[in-house]
Amino acid sequence: MTEFRRILLDGNVVQTVRAGEELRAPDGRTVAIEEATHLPPVVPSKIVAVHLNYESRVAEFGIGLPDAPTYFHKPTSALNAHDGAVVRPERCKWLNFEGEIAIVIGKTARNVSPDEAGDHIAGYTIANDYGLHDFRDTDAGSMLRVKGSDTLCPLGPGLIDDWDFHDKRIRTLVNGEVKQDGNTSEMKWDMNYLVADIARTITLFPGDVLLSGTPATSRTVYPGDIVEVEVEGLGTLRNHIVSGPVPVREDCGAQPTESEEVLSTALGGDWEHRGQRAPQR
Repeated sequence: MTEFRRILLDGNVVQTVRAGEELRAPDGRTVAIEEATHLPPVVPSKIVAVHLNYESRVAEFGIGLPDAPTYFHKPTSALNAHDGAVVRPERCKWLNFEGEIAIVIGKTARNVSPDEAGDHIAGYTIANDYGLHDFRDTDAGSMLRVKGSDTLCPLGPGLIDDWDFHDKRIRTLVNGEVKQDGNTSEMKWDMNYLVADIARTITLFPGDVLLSGTPATSRTVYPGDIVEVEVEGLGTLRNHIVSGPVPVREDCGAQPTESEEVLSTALGGDWEHRGQRAPQR
């Protein structure tokens, strides 16, 4: 396996290859991993995410899976990187993490079978599919602001090729405490199936990203929290939460809400305890 990382090196965007605890540029320059300024490992034309895929997540919500996966779209302006700040806008409270594995397309895919899809995958990286549930009441159909607001799609730290996605552990930690702990064996639809499904009607180009779902216990995080997603064989994606200094405008558009659905989703879909509220920070 080879790990590729995009970083800023002396002010330039450079794709490097990991060599131990260093990143090596094509011209031979090296930088220590912990000193590197990371960028998203790919530049996609689109980011497509599956709604539900992990058995534990489905059980948590107490609902059944549809016969086929359903999806939503995250704009590329939501992209973020390893060690980047995830911004919770002022006047919003319910920002949740969702540790995921991201599929990266390597070769244009259109109308391919699940058996053929693997040939069109460049590799995999880690994602955190943050959700700003304050807008869930108004954007439930599209998830546009819920999942597509600025900084809510960290990817990284690197792109790894030839990684076998079968039976791999995925965990999310907040301030060092494990909050999600799942395994890809829980997935109803595997990576190749997701690629083939989307490519039936949507052309996938090199660099495009598909997010493959999250295990149970997505929860709310707050400014000052450090969130890490660990995936066996892919490493650790780390981000920190900050509060945006500019409030969501009140002179146009739907406003942040705190309905029972917002609270229940943010607190993990625990519909039996709708009145429960998380600590406010």
